[in-house]
Amino acid sequence: MNTVINRNTAMRASVAMMALVIVAGCSDSNNDSSDNGTTPVTQTYEITVSNLSSNQPFSPLAVVLHDESYQGWSIGASATIGLEQLSESGDNTPFLAEATDANVLAVASGDGVVAPGTSGSIELDINASSDVQLTVATMLVNTNDAFAGNGGLDLSSLELGDELMIRLPIYDAGTEGNNELAGTIPGPADGGEGFNSDRDDVDVVSRHPGVVSNGDGYIDSVLEQSHRFDSPIAKLVVRRVN
Repeated sequence: MNTVINRNTAMRASVAMMALVIVAGCSDSNNDSSDNGTTPVTQTYEITVSNLSSNQPFSPLAVVLHDESYQGWSIGASATIGLEQLSESGDNTPFLAEATDANVLAVASGDGVVAPGTSGSIELDINASSDVQLTVATMLVNTNDAFAGNGGLDLSSLELGDELMIRLPIYDAGTEGNNELAGTIPGPADGGEGFNSDRDDVDVVSRHPGVVSNGDGYIDSVLEQSHRFDSPIAKLVVRRVN
């Protein structure tokens, strides 16, 4: 009698141990599957801006990948402080900080000035998303507050290897009067003041009317005819590389 009980007990213990092993094995398998399933798929975009101007260097590029909830600027609305600093001094740091605070997908700054006839490129990685838009902005540094850019360019349809090309218009931030006077332009044409918190213009973003220059009879201007421009002033190429 005792022998039978012992065998049954041993059998029950053996079955219990097997069940624990099976459960433990299933648990490990589920964790591995979960880890693999949540590994983010990366989308990589290469953004290139070419300067088509005669004598308007571009400030370091500000690049933002975002969804439809973000907007860097709007025609007819006041520029943010970040956009004001970018368009008056070429400093994109506050503009990108504002975008980061808005929980965008990714931000990046170019390495340096994009001279006339040259290009600047940036690569940005994001976790896979079905809603991907691009905003890019750069100051024309031989102006008071002009910037070139595009806001909310839809990249969602770009497949691996696809490329999208557009021309960039020129905007006036509306935060500083376009007086072209000595001491008011930060670029090499003047080497004057950049950002000034006082807003002495219309205080709304609009398309830029262009500069006059001293070659057109405006003798107080520090700009020459080579600093004049017309839209579009830049070429933007976006390529999905991953």
